Amino acid sequence: MVAAVASYLDARAHGGQWLVRMEDLDPPREMAGAADDILRTLDGFGLRWDGAVMFQSRRAGRYQEILDHLLGGGQAFGCDCTRSMLADASTYPGTCRGRKSGRAYRLEVSQGEVMWDDRLSGPQRFDLAADIGDFVLKRADGFWAYHLAVVVDDHDQQVTDVVRGADLLDSTARHLALMQQLNWPQPQYMHLPVVVNASGQKLSKQTLAPPVDASQPVPTLQQVFQHLGLPTAATPDLEATYDQATADWAVAFNIVSP
Repeated sequence: MVAAVASYLDARAHGGQWLVRMEDLDPPREMAGAADDILRTLDGFGLRWDGAVMFQSRRAGRYQEILDHLLGGGQAFGCDCTRSMLADASTYPGTCRGRKSGRAYRLEVSQGEVMWDDRLSGPQRFDLAADIGDFVLKRADGFWAYHLAVVVDDHDQQVTDVVRGADLLDSTARHLALMQQLNWPQPQYMHLPVVVNASGQKLSKQTLAPPVDASQPVPTLQQVFQHLGLPTAATPDLEATYDQATADWAVAFNIVSP
């Protein structure tokens, strides 16, 4: 909910659009009705998205088009390596480079660096070979990797600003590496501190964190605002609350109204 509210406020403060995307790329792990539950939760919190919801599960043809383009240009390769074969490698050792087909497909990462000035986390620098390595675009089980899908979707939706958790900083380095290969413009990024439990683990289904209660949004919103360092007071009038929170966000991040 932190990333949803923060990205919503950021879009409003910039006079932009707030887009909702279902990253439903892993059918075996998905729970029936999960997408509907997410949309109901967002609606219960008064978060109104712009345009149609994009479902990644419906975009396999587009992802294949981009993979074929990369394979044709020698920028991607087929890979038959298993996890056990790579267990001792910090980054992919290039074993299958040059192959046109394989169980999985990887981006061939060149030498050099990716850098960006994160709007919250500050300057970021990753060595492509040492920190990233050749990463998976399509998995051995036939499902599309998040890294390919999110880059293609951001490009196709003309996304200019991405607001998400700091746990995805190294993922952003991969995304920028892929954008460089495709000669696509990169968005601006803001990576937020994640919410953790008493053990320092990110709150998630994997750490058995309870879901937010969409029927009682005010207490959760207040916690979100406090986590984001905003002085906004959450009230049952959600529209007025978001108006104030948007103004507070603009002040906090020096955003000039369009």
